Amino acid sequence: MELKNQRRMKPPPQRLVRHTGVMSDDNEWFYCVADGTVRRGKESRGLERMGPYPDEATARRALEIARERNKAADEQDKEWR
Repeated sequence: MELKNQRRMKPPPQRLVRHTGVMSDDNEWFYCVADGTVRRGKESRGLERMGPYPDEATARRALEIARERNKAADEQDKEWR
C-alpha cells in the first residue's frame, strides 16, 4: 500500500548535555523532600531530591528558592497571556 503525500519526519535533534567542571556528586548538596534533611551527595532517591546546590546553606533554602522561582514563572505566564 502506497502512502501519498507522506512527509518524512526528521528525528528530533539530540540534546547536548554540557558539564562544567568536575562531576563529583559527593561534593554537592541536596535537599531531601521526604524528610526535610540536607545531605551531601546523592543519598536519597532521585524523586525525593532537590539540587544539587553548591553549599549546605543554599540547600537548606531549597523550598524557598523553588517558591521564588515558581512565583517568577507565574508572573511571566501572566505577562505572556
